[in-house]
Amino acid sequence: MIPDDELRQLVRDAIARHAAAGGRAAEPNAAASFRLHASHGLLPLARGGDGDGACLIEPAVRCNHCGYCQSYGH
Repeated sequence: MIPDDELRQLVRDAIARHAAAGGRAAEPNAAASFRLHASHGLLPLARGGDGDGACLIEPAVRCNHCGYCQSYGH
């Protein structure tokens, strides 16, 4: 556990950094940006294996549930 004095100093330092930045919001979290990026979303589309078993992208092969047909392909 962090001692109270050390915790207070950490808070003061954080406030000073925020004030020095002109009160602007911090840069977005990289992990959160990754999850929110459109290339990681899935489209509401049935997979090829949900129907006749053929891949929707490459109908000559069976669906292996890679999810490529449900995304923007990134």
